[in-house]
Amino acid sequence: MASIAIWTSIAMLAGLMATVGGAKAQDAAATPAVNSAPAVAIPNLWDPNRRLDRPATTALTGIRFTTTDDFPPFNFTGPDGKLTGFNVDLARAICRELSVPCTIQARPWDGLVETIAVGRVDAALAGIAITPENRAKLDFSDVYLRPVARFAGRKGESAARLNAEGLAGRKIAVTKGSSHEAYLAAFFPASTRVAVETPSAAEEALKAGSVDLVFGDGVQLAFWLQSEPAAGCCDFVGGAYVEPHFFGQGLAIALPPNRNDLRLAVNWALDSLYDKGVFAELYLRYFPVGYF
Repeated sequence: MASIAIWTSIAMLAGLMATVGGAKAQDAAATPAVNSAPAVAIPNLWDPNRRLDRPATTALTGIRFTTTDDFPPFNFTGPDGKLTGFNVDLARAICRELSVPCTIQARPWDGLVETIAVGRVDAALAGIAITPENRAKLDFSDVYLRPVARFAGRKGESAARLNAEGLAGRKIAVTKGSSHEAYLAAFFPASTRVAVETPSAAEEALKAGSVDLVFGDGVQLAFWLQSEPAAGCCDFVGGAYVEPHFFGQGLAIALPPNRNDLRLAVNWALDSLYDKGVFAELYLRYFPVGYF
């Protein structure tokens, strides 16, 4: 599907979920170590100083959400045949917070933007990219999650400082032609980029010890790290990279244009769900190895 391009290998993510049961960029001068994973960091993309008033929702007779069913762990069909995932549960939580009826249905990706633009649905949680082209047709809520890039290395090994000098000459596996490869070329030009065809090939190279690090999508790596194929070999190194130019603006709820009432209500609900800890509960449910 043509969702946010950086989150690739959907079929692999689905397999990893079955195997395991279902922000800010780091300081480049930090010295990481490949040790046991720390407590999961919950991403917080909301301004703590912003105070939103609860919007009037009397005009909202309900919210018709739509999504796709092939983008795990965000939205997919579960073993019981029902639509599930982080986005699906978030949509339901928004409706509960606003005390309005809620429906959520899966639709094909093709034509989804036009479906929202003409108001056949009220909102979509489907990874629709926040681009100038889409902004010309749609409105968007606040961003609630961002795609991030991460380094991973083998456990028990001392990792280099994650700056241009520290990674000079280090072998880093990365997917060929990806935004991750472009990022390495731009900010770590002296590293030895080992470009491979797929994320799984990069992960296998790290596990086998033929490279020092792997650099890739945080979600993909998080699910691999907890998977049976990884066999506990590796862990994240350092922090998250969230550069929008390379990795996208983030996940937001796509809305029809000129629905300011709905946008304000959804933004209030998102903010409230974070304050109440509901967002954290959902994040931990679907990302037990956090990717931030």
